Amino acid sequence: MGKPEKPQKGRVVWNHSTHLPGLIAILTQLSEYEGIQTITPAVLGSTKSNMHSLNIKVSVPIRGGFKLIARKGKTFQEVFLLTTLSKEQLEEAIAEALE
Repeated sequence: MGKPEKPQKGRVVWNHSTHLPGLIAILTQLSEYEGIQTITPAVLGSTKSNMHSLNIKVSVPIRGGFKLIARKGKTFQEVFLLTTLSKEQLEEAIAEALE
């Protein structure tokens, strides 16, 4: 008989050299949740309004998961997350990771 299977951990894809300050630590925590498979930080951009602390919001569903918007200061970053979690479960996981 083979070894019992461990729950598979998600992964954070590093395809950019720049990220919002503190974002990678939060995404790494999120990758530990069961049901989260792949997290890919994407486009960085600027906004007019100022967000003092890091905030992550579930934006729209995509095929196999959700698009997230992370904001800190006057900068935002899109994050694509592949998961089997519902929107509500994902929002709970994000809230826990941000604590």
